[in-house]
Amino acid sequence: MSLAAYCVICCRRVGTSTSPPKSGTRWRDIRNIIKFTGSLILGGSLFLTYEVLALKKAVTLDTQVVEREKMKSYIYVHTVSLDKGENHDPFSTVDIEDHECAVWLLLRKSKSDDKTTRLEAVQEMSEAHHWHDYQYRLIAQACDPKTLIGLARSKESDLRFFLLPPPLPSLKEDSSTEEELRQLLASLPQTELDECIQYFTSLALSESSQSLAAQKGGLWCFGGNGLPYAESFGEVPSATVEMFCLEAIVKHSEISTHCDKIEANGGLQLLQRLYRLHKDCPKVQRNIMRIIGNMALNEHLHSSIVRSGWVSIMAEAMKSDRIMEASHAARILANLDRETVQEKYQDGVYVLHPQYRTSQPIKADVLFIHGLMGAAFKTWRQQDSEQAVIEKPMEEEDRYTTCWPKTWLAKDCPALRIISVEYDTTLSDWRARCPMERKSIAFRSNELLRKLRAAGVGDRPVVWISHSMGGLLVKKMLLEASKKPEMSAVINNTRGIIFYSVPHHGSHLAEYSVNIRYLLFPSLEVKELSKDSPALKTLQDDFLEFAKDQNFQVLNFVETLPTYIGSMIKLHVVPVESADLGIGDLIPVDVNHLNICKPKKKDAFLYQRTLQFIRETLAKDLEN
Repeated sequence: MSLAAYCVICCRRVGTSTSPPKSGTRWRDIRNIIKFTGSLILGGSLFLTYEVLALKKAVTLDTQVVEREKMKSYIYVHTVSLDKGENHDPFSTVDIEDHECAVWLLLRKSKSDDKTTRLEAVQEMSEAHHWHDYQYRLIAQACDPKTLIGLARSKESDLRFFLLPPPLPSLKEDSSTEEELRQLLASLPQTELDECIQYFTSLALSESSQSLAAQKGGLWCFGGNGLPYAESFGEVPSATVEMFCLEAIVKHSEISTHCDKIEANGGLQLLQRLYRLHKDCPKVQRNIMRIIGNMALNEHLHSSIVRSGWVSIMAEAMKSDRIMEASHAARILANLDRETVQEKYQDGVYVLHPQYRTSQPIKADVLFIHGLMGAAFKTWRQQDSEQAVIEKPMEEEDRYTTCWPKTWLAKDCPALRIISVEYDTTLSDWRARCPMERKSIAFRSNELLRKLRAAGVGDRPVVWISHSMGGLLVKKMLLEASKKPEMSAVINNTRGIIFYSVPHHGSHLAEYSVNIRYLLFPSLEVKELSKDSPALKTLQDDFLEFAKDQNFQVLNFVETLPTYIGSMIKLHVVPVESADLGIGDLIPVDVNHLNICKPKKKDAFLYQRTLQFIRETLAKDLEN
């Protein structure tokens, strides 16, 4: 301002002077004005530039910082007292902005004493797809275990609701995951075990000792008890030993007190480390999920399972395109979800539909029981066909499926709960996973019946679907259930049975097993399929009379083509006369024994006739 005033004064002097100014003085004054005016303009420009830059810096927002600051809002929530007698509201004094109210109100609803309100809150959270990232993270930080499990079992939930699992403890010095897994197995009780658990434990510890010796310069050997696993020659020794140990721990995890030991000895964290290391090995991951699923049967371990981060891992696995992985994850989360699931799914019992929480009323159950050398998923896949894999049909349901009950039947009959069961079987004791295991049809039927009843089978109308030896198990289960008052609901609610090539009167497989070297030492399951088996004849006679009395609806399918077993054996496993139960329709199909339960496509006769039977048999129940 002083500079501007000086310039004005100089101008006035030039303009108001009465005497003729001297030329030199005038030009000197003009130079002074130009000098000071230039300084003014330059200084002003610099000043304005500085102010603009400072203002810009002041108003520029670092969005990441804003997000981090907003995420800190959960820090100010008052800690909830663990004393149930105190009625504290953790959300009554929290300082939040207006647009954040919806998130916090949902959190408050999720902690309500009213179950219906809690379930509504979880559903609303799962349907939120317009939130900012920090809002999902806020829920993840502030929600309780019940809400977290509910979100994991909600189909539309965003994975940002789930925090990363906590950091895993470091391995001990000079140790490895293999050695720590061996130590975990060795720490489990070794008394009062059945022969198979003892066998698996002994084998795992023995082979892991050989592996450690090999790492120190010894030789890897598959001799001795490792003979049943000779097919593992091509695997890396440490990975093979880990599989031995995991299979042993799977058996131990079926015992509640052993689950407590696994948790106490850091098993949840160690299994998570293995799960991450073997992300490209589904077989290892499935065994790990079997263990976690067994541990989840024990409600007192739920908090430990949640804290260790397994819910976040299973939430992601549930969204996998691989049906087996998603089904194992669904079993774990269902066993953890005591809000909406009363049933408990033991090892080998898998719900194919519904795997998520649903508002769809479930009105009936359909159970799938595989046969000899079968499995809960692969038995019920679409018939293998190069054309089916290569083609890319327009309709989603027409694409190749690895499990048609989950892909096709669940869509056609959404009001059904679809369960598939898995159990171990072998053709020969030489290849038995547990040489000491001699499980008869009677033993297996009691074991499966107990597991299915724990899963709530019998509480709704039931249709049984079985393949091969699985049909004999179904018959034996129903006969056993009829003798036990606590199992009467299973009989009263059984509506119908589908038999896919079930050898009601015996199989040629048992006859061939005596003479073919490939089937040397036939397993007990194969021996029981012999045509002259007294047990098989008694089972057929007793069940036929029982089924007629109960008025069960029955549908029988039978193969007409021979089946190749290995590269040398070709035989008609179940002839037409053996597949005839004596009641119900008997339908021959031009396929072999393996493909009798694998439709070529959705509109194939096999699937459409099966679907028709289910709908007709359960018509009254599905209408109610």
